[in-house]
Amino acid sequence: MKKKVTMQDIADRLNISKNSVSQALRGKEGVSEETRELIKRVAEEMGYQYPGSRKQEKQGRTGNIGLIASDFVFYYKNFFGEIYLSIEKEVVKRGMNLHIQSINHDQKENLILPSFIENKMVDGILILSHISTEYINKVISTGIPTVLVDHHHPNIEADAVLTNNRFGAYLAVQHLIELNHRNIAFVGNVKYSPSYEERYEGYLLALQEYGIEPNEAFIFKNAEEKEEVILQYIKRLERQPTAWFCVNDGLGFLVNSCLRQQGIRVPDQASICSYDNGQLSKISTPKTTTVDIDLQLYGRRAVELLFWRMENKNEPFQEILLSSKVIIRESTTFAPK
Repeated sequence: MKKKVTMQDIADRLNISKNSVSQALRGKEGVSEETRELIKRVAEEMGYQYPGSRKQEKQGRTGNIGLIASDFVFYYKNFFGEIYLSIEKEVVKRGMNLHIQSINHDQKENLILPSFIENKMVDGILILSHISTEYINKVISTGIPTVLVDHHHPNIEADAVLTNNRFGAYLAVQHLIELNHRNIAFVGNVKYSPSYEERYEGYLLALQEYGIEPNEAFIFKNAEEKEEVILQYIKRLERQPTAWFCVNDGLGFLVNSCLRQQGIRVPDQASICSYDNGQLSKISTPKTTTVDIDLQLYGRRAVELLFWRMENKNEPFQEILLSSKVIIRESTTFAPK
C-alpha cells in the first residue's frame, strides 16, 4: 500500500518546519508568497491530500465535518447558535461540508450514533456542549478525530475548547465585592454542566480570597430555570442577600423578575450579575451586568483545533481555555447601607 504523504514529509523534502508547511497549505500568514507557491507545488508533486484543497475538488470530493449536540443544546439558540454559526463559517471557509444532527434522549441512552459517524462519512467531529460521557466516548471510539466545545470530563480523552469559567465567575464576584457586597447569593444547577460547577468554584474562590465566609442559605446550587422555583427560594430566605451571582443570563433574568415581585428594587436594594452576555441580559430592566464570552472566537478555535488534530492524530490532547470579561451594566451598584 502506498504510504500516505504527510506535512512532515513535505517539510523534510524542503528542509523547512512543518509549521511553515501547515501555514502555507491552510492559507495562513507567516510564510512568503514565493515559499507558499513552492510548498503547494511540492505537495502536489508528492501527492499530498489536504482537506478542501484544489486537488480534492478536481477529484470531485470535498471533506466533511460532523457537528452533534443534544436537543437541549440546540434549544439555546442565542448562545450555542452563535457558536454553531461561527463553526459553519469556518468549516465552509476551509472548503469542507458541515453535517449537523441533534441527539435525542433515546439516541443518547441507547448509544445510537448518527449515520454519518457510524459509517465514517466525516473526517472530523465537533461535539457542542455535553451529551453524556458514555455517548461521547462511543463517538471517540470510532477513531474519527473529535473536539469537544464547551465541555470536558476526566474520563473523556479528547481535545476541548472551553471558556475559563472559574476565572470569569471570580471576576464577576470580585466586581460585586468591590462594590462593598458581602452577602452574595449563588444561583445555578451545578450538576447540569461542568461549566456551572466551575462557575460555582470561581464564586467560592473569590469569597475565600476576600475573607468572606460563604453563607449556605445564600447558595442555591440545584436551581431550576423556572420562575416559580426561583420565587419560592427568595420567599423562603429569612434574610435577603444584597447581591446575586447567577450562572447564566436566564437565571439572572428570573432573579430580577422575582425580586421585583417581592418589592425588592434592582439595583437600589440588590445587585445582580449573570453570565454569557446573551439577549436576556440586554433586554432586562435594568440591563444586567454579565460575563462576556467571545462566541465567534469559540467556533473559530474549535475548528482550528479539529483541523490540527486531523493532521496530528498522535499528539497529546489539548484543552484550550478562552478568557472572559465582565460587562458592567445598570444591575450592579454599591451595596445599600
